[in-house]
Amino acid sequence: MTSVEERRIVIRNDHGENLVGILRETGSKDLVIICHGFQSKKERIPMVTLATTLGREGISAFRFDFAGNGESEGSFMYGNYRREAEDLRAVIRHFRKNQHLITAIVGHSKGGNVVLLYASKYNDVPTVINISGRFHLEKGMEGRLGKDFLQRIKQNGFIDVKNRKGQFEYLVTQESLMDRLTTDTRAACLSIDQNCRDKIVPATDALEFARFIRNHKLHIIEGADHEYTAHQDELATVVLDFVKAVREDRNTAELLQSCERAVNFIKARI
Repeated sequence: MTSVEERRIVIRNDHGENLVGILRETGSKDLVIICHGFQSKKERIPMVTLATTLGREGISAFRFDFAGNGESEGSFMYGNYRREAEDLRAVIRHFRKNQHLITAIVGHSKGGNVVLLYASKYNDVPTVINISGRFHLEKGMEGRLGKDFLQRIKQNGFIDVKNRKGQFEYLVTQESLMDRLTTDTRAACLSIDQNCRDKIVPATDALEFARFIRNHKLHIIEGADHEYTAHQDELATVVLDFVKAVREDRNTAELLQSCERAVNFIKARI
């Protein structure tokens, strides 16, 4: 049975803020980084389930809070997709310095958009898994902000978002609103390198991602809610199988390269 050590790690981002995460270390050089969604944190499902399942299979996993969320420093901001992609960049740099091989980046909900933006900009992670990311970012806003949100934010420069009890939840500034509206998911999909693998996303937005990402694998989990509350095992199995397949492909490629080097060495000695 694989020995798993779990420990808290703090990583500084480019804005001087401390990002807090939990590393499930199995001793493997392979590492999967797991990103949460909007108003979420590293302790929510499916982040914990995925990290636990990967650990059982000997694959290390790191789940962390973006700046302004959970335990991490910084102010919560609506939108913020590009800045969260840079938080992810800081995390990846940290683990590469510590000799980890980033096998995959996994994002749930808003985190799914963040991992795609990261892949479109840096193209340095072989596997991108997008769980329930939203393709059309201009949609789904009226439910949170109200039908007249554009008019109100132009008048006041901000919107106070309240819960059903009328209690303040978070502030939406005009800048943070425009960050969301100007984040071009289609362009990000088209910019992802064709050698990068991709994705697990349910429902109609998943089909939109599939239209624009050239090489992808789409898996729809029927009947699942947004956090896969009653489908945790199925979600974890799909993600795990995908990560394991990529790792096996890499190991096969490394074996073939070793054989090729051995053959070339023998030829050189003859």
